[in-house]
Amino acid sequence: MAKTKVFITVKTYPNISSKYDELVCTAGFKEDGSMIRIYPIPFRKLDYNKQYVKYQWIELDLIKNESDFRPESYTMPNRLFQDITTLDKISTDNNWQKRKEIVFKNGYYDDMKLLLSEAKDSSNRKSLALFKPHKILGLVIQKDKKGYNAKKVEKILNKRAQLSLFEQNNDNRDDIFEIVKKLPYKFRYKFQDKNGKVSTLMIEDWEIGQLYWNCLDKYGSEETAIQKVKEQYEENFLKNKDIYFFLGTTKRWHNISPNPFLIIGVFYPKFEAQTKLF
Repeated sequence: MAKTKVFITVKTYPNISSKYDELVCTAGFKEDGSMIRIYPIPFRKLDYNKQYVKYQWIELDLIKNESDFRPESYTMPNRLFQDITTLDKISTDNNWQKRKEIVFKNGYYDDMKLLLSEAKDSSNRKSLALFKPHKILGLVIQKDKKGYNAKKVEKILNKRAQLSLFEQNNDNRDDIFEIVKKLPYKFRYKFQDKNGKVSTLMIEDWEIGQLYWNCLDKYGSEETAIQKVKEQYEENFLKNKDIYFFLGTTKRWHNISPNPFLIIGVFYPKFEAQTKLF
């Protein structure tokens, strides 16, 4: 089996899982510019030298995830998650130029109606896309439950000793694994597409979650942490950055929800000099 190179652009905030303890949805671009989802990945249980970062090439064996009807969804054969080779990290030099060459290779969407029609088309089922919002209207922040489902956590803890997923790995990291903290807030971007259609989509990017925790640690106040997240995603981004979204659907809601997309990552190079004229 030929290995596949993937340029990682998306790592979602971890979700707890009864089977794997927790999972991270990883997505990115293949060398031909097409988008791909790699799921499941128990990311924090990978060996440290396998823990890829965003905007890094990795190489791995992939097969179609037959339990997922979405065409971009792939997984690793036999769940051999440690068989990942980390390659070059692509820097932000020249205003993200090399990153842009990969990400923009096949263009982007700016029409939500068109994207949704492709997602709902049974012959297409588009579930990953690069999207350019015409105008961002603000960051919507909503309080969420502070804890996970108690029964699910109990199940994870009870089976920890029996977990055999990484038995082939001598450096077993189950003993040091701790359940990821649940975010006590939900973050959404409200935005318009090129036709003025307004959407409000959840942001599932690991980056926004980690920013919240970093600010909470620094300032010791939830209110201040929330304000700092809002400043970054509204004021700083909107004044200085040329914003694009990496959008992805959830398997559960793809065929049910009128708009099943989430913002699974934000791509934010600076405005080019000529863009500032407008």
